[in-house]
Amino acid sequence: MRTTLLALLFVCSSSLAYAQQETPWTTLNPGSDNIEVVGHIPLGAMMSVADLDMEQELSRPYVYVSRAAREGLVDRGTDIIDISNPANPKVIYRWRIENQELHSGRGAMDVKHFKLDGRYYVVQGLQFGTGPNNDLGAVVLDVTGLPDPTTVKEVARIYEPDLPGGFHNIFVYKHSDGRVLLMTTVRGPGAHVYDLGKLIAGDRAGALAAVIPVPADQGPRGSYHDFYAGYHVDTGTDRFYGGGSGGYYVYDISDLNNPELLVTLTGITGVSRGHTFTPGPAGRYVIAETEYQYAPLRIFDLQPAFDGEVSNIRSPISAWTAHWENLVHNHEVRWPFVFVSGYHDGLQIFSLMDPENPVTVGYFDTYTGDRKIGSMGGNVGNGAFGVDVRNADGLIVVSDISTGLWTFRMEGFNGWNGEEWGVPDVSSVQKWDEQSKEGTR
Repeated sequence: MRTTLLALLFVCSSSLAYAQQETPWTTLNPGSDNIEVVGHIPLGAMMSVADLDMEQELSRPYVYVSRAAREGLVDRGTDIIDISNPANPKVIYRWRIENQELHSGRGAMDVKHFKLDGRYYVVQGLQFGTGPNNDLGAVVLDVTGLPDPTTVKEVARIYEPDLPGGFHNIFVYKHSDGRVLLMTTVRGPGAHVYDLGKLIAGDRAGALAAVIPVPADQGPRGSYHDFYAGYHVDTGTDRFYGGGSGGYYVYDISDLNNPELLVTLTGITGVSRGHTFTPGPAGRYVIAETEYQYAPLRIFDLQPAFDGEVSNIRSPISAWTAHWENLVHNHEVRWPFVFVSGYHDGLQIFSLMDPENPVTVGYFDTYTGDRKIGSMGGNVGNGAFGVDVRNADGLIVVSDISTGLWTFRMEGFNGWNGEEWGVPDVSSVQKWDEQSKEGTR
């Protein structure tokens, strides 16, 4: 498989090299020849879809899609989609917050699944404005009994009465100490970390396990927008990568109660606040997103900081974007590939085989609507919102704010294991059933 992919990279680097500056789009040719549209399902009103998460076990073919509300739409909750036949996705269950008409705000934004003690769960992050549940951050659903929708049940809620506004982003991480942790953004300082084992067991008061700070020089209200956590094989440590006030930060969270700041990325031209921040499997190279029109993804090399040469890194080693007038959004790393949900530019895939020279290797535009309809400056906030990759077989899924759920395959990409690429087998995919410190990631 790796030989096939290397050949693919060679072909794409020559034929699509310019795509890193500007990917063409037409209604007749919305994608590159190596991307196959497997399936698609519209999910309703325009601008009512947010992030998604896909289970990784082939025996559990489920995708969870967050349903948000814009322009007065009332549809806040989670869609559970069966992709056992990726060519024909089917919604098999819809969870919705009660008393929809009384709620305000976006609603459901980010969603993650996890496995604990042999059972499967989904965490739906929530954001409500004035009215009911403005202090509700997340709802946890037990989905062990799928595909039978009658077995889905709510088992817990997380409230933060002192920090109303909910959780904009969440990340679930199995720590090397065995705990399954939920990391959340809050309308306040730092990132809150919850022990999901305690939460499911009914210990709601003791579920808050830690708060990962933003460095003190960012002020007492320094906050995060998004984050990632991963096991760092070379040092045997758990690491947290957060984007927020001032830029981006890397912490050692092996001792969750005493996070150790390892690297800062601040003072970067064009970055006053970090957004999505994702490392490669070895933790050396990181991809940093900033949420404004014209902003590219910036790629940084953290090695000078790890070697003790500097404590703060200000300059990226390269950058990538699909189209200079737009904005790229969330991303998943399966080294050397970065899978991007690129708003108006749809699914985008680029390679970091040479981190100083990112090269586009595939794309498909999921949004065919009016480019003048969208959130944020320049109306760039429409189209592909979330992306995920199933490591077992390479299936790619994308949630589009207006057009629904899409399933894709990239020619030559039939799954991912880091060891086949000479890197640690580390990604956002958690290995729930492995217990050793080296094996939890």
